[in-house]
Amino acid sequence: MTSTAKDPINLAALRRMKAHGRKFSMLTAYDYPTAASAQSAGVHSLLIGDSLGNVVLGHENTRRVPLDLMIILADAVRRGAPNVYFVGDVPFECMAGGAESVLAAAVRFRDEAGCDAVKFEAASQHTDIVARLAGEGFEVIAHLGLRPQSVVSPDGYRAQARDAHAIECLVRDGRNMVDAGAAMLLLEAVPNEASQAVVEAVDVPVIGCGAGPACDGHVVVTHDLLGIGRGRTPRFVPILARISDETEAAMRDYVAAIDEQRYPADEHVYKMKRVANESVANR
Repeated sequence: MTSTAKDPINLAALRRMKAHGRKFSMLTAYDYPTAASAQSAGVHSLLIGDSLGNVVLGHENTRRVPLDLMIILADAVRRGAPNVYFVGDVPFECMAGGAESVLAAAVRFRDEAGCDAVKFEAASQHTDIVARLAGEGFEVIAHLGLRPQSVVSPDGYRAQARDAHAIECLVRDGRNMVDAGAAMLLLEAVPNEASQAVVEAVDVPVIGCGAGPACDGHVVVTHDLLGIGRGRTPRFVPILARISDETEAAMRDYVAAIDEQRYPADEHVYKMKRVANESVANR
């Protein structure tokens, strides 16, 4: 299943994939060209994630990402990939503002950026927010497991739900979120055993972010996948390219070409217009 003009991806399509045992793909995107490439490659879903705080803005955590910036970038992503299932990630500033702030963010993601769904990092007390959003007609993805907005230092990114009791709590939270109206769940940094338990407990698609093969779909940060940037890559990410290395090599070539006066060469220079009857004018 690819994202073509005749075959847009929506929640119903993802549910059909789950029903038929087919896994779906999700990536992050923060700009037009990345989104366009993802849609052309057949990626089913894109997330304008607050991970841009780390990989684009260079912060140590995701807590300082402004909603205004996310809306601008989300609008660009939607133009690049009009047919994928597009998810807006509610940033920390809106979560800190409570249900009304989250609802306002969801409205902006839908109306200004064309998002199909919103995702937020859900603690057990957030079922009321899920219910409020679902009641207003939003497709909601409840993010469970590791919740990066709660992490304030790099050493805080640790796997969750690694014992029987913690898995029981995760399953309970997942059920409660679905009962409140969540259209999907996202599990981050949990063992496959935990994901399997959640998948068996709910009837909605479950997206994994470092959560093992039991999940119905999988998401990673595109910058990690492509080897863009210098940060530590999570162990669950398949690094399929080394674009940062290639980019640095190209820039070194550019610097050398200028230093050695090989650039600009003749082919890089605009020419003067040819004067009509130039041979006569020069007599």
